[in-house]
Amino acid sequence: MRTSLPTPSLRTACLRLRAFEDADANDLFALHSSAYVLRYWDAPPWSERVRAENFITACRQMAQEGSGARLAVDRVSDGAFIGWCSLNRWNPDYRSASLGYCFDDAVWGHGYATEAVRALLRWAFDTLDLNRVQAETDTRNVASARVLEKLGFAREGTLREDCVVNGEVSDSWVYGLIRREWRPSSESVPAH
Repeated sequence: MRTSLPTPSLRTACLRLRAFEDADANDLFALHSSAYVLRYWDAPPWSERVRAENFITACRQMAQEGSGARLAVDRVSDGAFIGWCSLNRWNPDYRSASLGYCFDDAVWGHGYATEAVRALLRWAFDTLDLNRVQAETDTRNVASARVLEKLGFAREGTLREDCVVNGEVSDSWVYGLIRREWRPSSESVPAH
């Protein structure tokens, strides 16, 4: 039987990663209702705010079930919600998990996704004793692939026509990061 997995609070030079709160629903809905942000996503943009509330409830369930952690990401300079990152499908027996993230297009190109995910990975390798983290991205999403590669992930293969994005069949790249290849930087530290 799995035990709960408390959602961590993490800080980096520019970001704060924290558990989702009910007050995040409007910002979360704005993020996930953007067709531009989700243009490579394997699910359509949200059209109803209740989806954000359900997402937040699912975050809490994930923590209670001990299956992973999904964290809201705020910019320290102004406290703005800019996105989220997660580790889900945590398997303690295989010491593996899957990585996901989504950031507002207004902050793309500033290194925030890399900074946030690096902090989450540092926590995960230290706390969950992971050996492997896997991530998948649409082959057209070059920016997401670049984030993963900056973090040390290796492209391991292509899932051909594995999902449908906006009615179009698309391929995904599979990336993996093995513990012995992980190179944490010194910029992320747990919040006090």
